[in-house]
Amino acid sequence: MTEPVATPAFTTALITGGTAGIGAEFARQLAAQGHSLVLVARDAARLKATAEELEKRYGVGVEVLAADLADDAGVAVVVARLTDPVRPVEILVNNAGTGLLHSFEENDIAEETRHLKLHVETAMQLTHAALQGMLSRHSGRIINVASVAAFLPRGSYSAAKAWLVSFSRWANLAYAKQGVQVTAVCPGFTHTEFHDRMGMDKTVTPRWMWLQADRVVREGLADNERGKAVSIPTKRYKVLTTAARILPDRLVAGPPRRAK
Repeated sequence: MTEPVATPAFTTALITGGTAGIGAEFARQLAAQGHSLVLVARDAARLKATAEELEKRYGVGVEVLAADLADDAGVAVVVARLTDPVRPVEILVNNAGTGLLHSFEENDIAEETRHLKLHVETAMQLTHAALQGMLSRHSGRIINVASVAAFLPRGSYSAAKAWLVSFSRWANLAYAKQGVQVTAVCPGFTHTEFHDRMGMDKTVTPRWMWLQADRVVREGLADNERGKAVSIPTKRYKVLTTAARILPDRLVAGPPRRAK
C-alpha cells in the first residue's frame, strides 16, 4: 500500500467536480493534509453542503464556485479564480468529467462536442490559467484525472483521456524544472457515482476490476508529489495498461457498456 506523502500546509487546492466521487475524495484527503479548498461543481446546494461538512471535519477554509465547465461562462469564472494574484492556488485538480453510455454513432454530435470540451478544452484552459501564477512562484502541482481508458480503444472517452495523458506527460517534462509537477492520474473502474449517472449496468464489469476512490487518490497524490507524470493505481491496472501496448486491440477493448 502506498503511504501518503506529507505536503506543506496553508496552501489552496482547487478541485473541479469536487462534490462527488474521486473529486470529493481529493477534497477530503487534501483537507486532511491542511490545504484550504476551492470546490467547483454545477450543483450550488450540494457545493454548500460539502463545504460545510469539510470545514467542520477538517477545520480548513472551503470556497465554492458553482459553474458548468462545459460552458464558456462557467470556465471563465474558474479561470478568474485561478489567476487571482491575491489568492494563489497551489494545487489544481482537473477532475470534472462525464461519460457517454452509447456508441459514438448513436450519440448526438452536440453531446459528443460537450463531452470533448469538458475533458480536453476545459482541462487545457484551466491548466494554462493555473500555470501563470505557479511558474512565477516556481511552485505548483497539477493533477489531471484521466483513466486507464486512455490506453484502450474505447471510443471518444478513451480518445479524450489519451489526450490528457499525453498533455500531462509533456507538461510535467516542460515545467518540472520550474517547480511545477503535472500528473495524469489514470484509475480503472472506480466505485463512484460516475457510472450510475451514465445509467451503466456495472455488473458487466468483473468485480476484480473495481477500485476504491480513496486508494486511487492516495496513490495519485503520492505520485504527483514524487514528480511522476502518470499515475496508474494498483498493480493489476499497471499490468493491464502494459499489456494493452502489445496485445491486439480486440483483446484489450474491455467489456461493452450496457444500460441498466
